[in-house]
Amino acid sequence: MQSNWGKSTRRQWLAGAAASGAGLLLPLGARAAPKADLSGVTLRIGTYKGNWRALLTAAQLTQTPYKIEWRELNNGVLHIEAIHGNALDLGSGSEIPALFAARQKTQVRFIAVVREDLNSQVTLARKDSGIQRIADLKGKRVGYVRATTAHYFLSRQLAEAGLSFNDITPINLTPADGLSAFDRGDIDAWAIYGYNGQTARIKYGAQVLKTGLGYLSGNFPVYANPQSVEDTLKQAAIADYLQRLRTAYHWANQNYLAYAKAQSQETRIPVGDLIELWNNRSTNYALRAVDNAVVQGHQAVADTFLQLGVLDGPAQVAPLWSRTFDPVLRSA
Repeated sequence: MQSNWGKSTRRQWLAGAAASGAGLLLPLGARAAPKADLSGVTLRIGTYKGNWRALLTAAQLTQTPYKIEWRELNNGVLHIEAIHGNALDLGSGSEIPALFAARQKTQVRFIAVVREDLNSQVTLARKDSGIQRIADLKGKRVGYVRATTAHYFLSRQLAEAGLSFNDITPINLTPADGLSAFDRGDIDAWAIYGYNGQTARIKYGAQVLKTGLGYLSGNFPVYANPQSVEDTLKQAAIADYLQRLRTAYHWANQNYLAYAKAQSQETRIPVGDLIELWNNRSTNYALRAVDNAVVQGHQAVADTFLQLGVLDGPAQVAPLWSRTFDPVLRSA
């Protein structure tokens, strides 16, 4: 926004814009992206069920001056692999796959940060397992998703209880396979994130031992293809997309029921369950620029994973963070 807007004017604009998703998008004059013909540009964007595609659709922000090809990939590792193989321009995930990317010198950049709920990241126990606390996981079969937030917060929670992965029977499972294993009783406990944890709790009576709050930073990077960041037209398209995404998150915080309905259409999770997750959230959604604290926090995660023996050597994350889009994200 122009610097001569007063605080009351800003509030009035935001209040009015919140009433309609399309109205929230910044006016062209406020955008940092160069004015260019983007009609020939296609952004290949990785999404999860109920994530960016549903969000922009619900917020009525899909009328872009470029084309979007949505590619559904169910974890951050796959997003990074697709970017490294030049099959994606943008993706997203947690800080954890990014550590392995740094270790392996993967071709990826982290260009922004999404702030997300940490209370949906949970370590669960079956209701008939007799497990009451993290220390009770000793000798138990514990499902998790390798190289994700679940891997990280489970490692930290075990260490806090004086345990390690050597003290449990860790079983690496996809979220879908983990839910089935939990249902059958093939695992006693499960470190998981998002809707699957909610389903296990509501449908199977799972007990929450710990959440990710206090163990995770809450920073979820936006992943980008370095070639796309350096391409003039794609950079302009990405800048526009990031502003739409930031606007959509702001809209969702004030119109969550509408977003939940769009999520439910993709995920088949009942709207009421999504609302319960939202009501128990640790924070509101936000899309933020990169700053020193974000990079330092990410390095602290890398150092912790090294100490826990999860990484096979040091990982320096700073070279993978890009400030290219900071002016765009700080323009409002």
